[in-house]
Amino acid sequence: MTSEINPVFRQFPLLVILGPTASGKTHLATHVADQLNGEIISADSRQVYRDMTIGTGKDLEEYCINGKNIPYHLIDILDAGQQYNVSEYQADFCLAFLQVAAEGHCPVVCGGTGFYIHSVLQGHAYFSIPVSETLRTALESLSTTELLARFQEMDTSYRNLADTSTRKRLIRAIEISTFLKENPEEQNQFTRNSPTYQSIVFGLNPPLDVRRERISRRLKFRLENGLIEEVEALLARGLTPAQLIYYGLEYKYVTNYLTGQLPYQEMAKQLETEIHRFAKRQMTFFRKMEKDGIQIRWLDFDLPDEEQIRIVTAAYKEFQHKMIAET
Repeated sequence: MTSEINPVFRQFPLLVILGPTASGKTHLATHVADQLNGEIISADSRQVYRDMTIGTGKDLEEYCINGKNIPYHLIDILDAGQQYNVSEYQADFCLAFLQVAAEGHCPVVCGGTGFYIHSVLQGHAYFSIPVSETLRTALESLSTTELLARFQEMDTSYRNLADTSTRKRLIRAIEISTFLKENPEEQNQFTRNSPTYQSIVFGLNPPLDVRRERISRRLKFRLENGLIEEVEALLARGLTPAQLIYYGLEYKYVTNYLTGQLPYQEMAKQLETEIHRFAKRQMTFFRKMEKDGIQIRWLDFDLPDEEQIRIVTAAYKEFQHKMIAET
């Protein structure tokens, strides 16, 4: 199996730095990229949009280190108002990776959109298929043997990829296959001949009290320093409230404030609560990734920034040398 991996993916393995919102992943990723002569490939579902900068937390000032600009990709590639899906991200990611590799640089993936990262590392996007509680309830009444027999009768593009090693995963496999059978026109969205990227993944997960304090402080700063004006400008440019609400969180709640649906204090309170919940969901997804076999090396929060940068940089170099040696 290892001989089938394209040598370019061994020469330039992916370095992934992930974490929930306000975890400090952009700061770490840009400094590591600076040490490795790398370039950032964003894994954030909202940072792809132009003119949505404050609300999406692009923190572009982090990309300038000691007067040196760290190149980045998949940020500001679409106009606000457009929609974007995981299948498009996989294709755009591949092009960005090839561009970085062509320059002989290290690709550093940074972001908090777990299903984007998962789709790249696993090579498909089936896991993004929605849950069907009705179907799950019906399947629970069947024995594991009956579930396996049912799955084996389902001829879909997921059949040879599914993990049926546990009852829970078997039920999920049937759920995915059922969706594909009922929506055959959508199968191409989930199947893609993605490259087999070699990767090493690091995670940042500050203690809950630290994360909550950072989120609250950052939101207050953004509300007082341009977030509301950013949403106002998007509305003035012709985007509808519905288009902005589609993007959720900051854009949803600030739009509701600007259109008179919520008073300022209530908007700020509800938005803060939703961002905390969002960070919790991000961590839940990262734990799911681990259960799916993706190893995440969680960094000790108490380590100084310099030590975190050193650990990640050294580990990547060692991993890269190992991959090249196997070419």
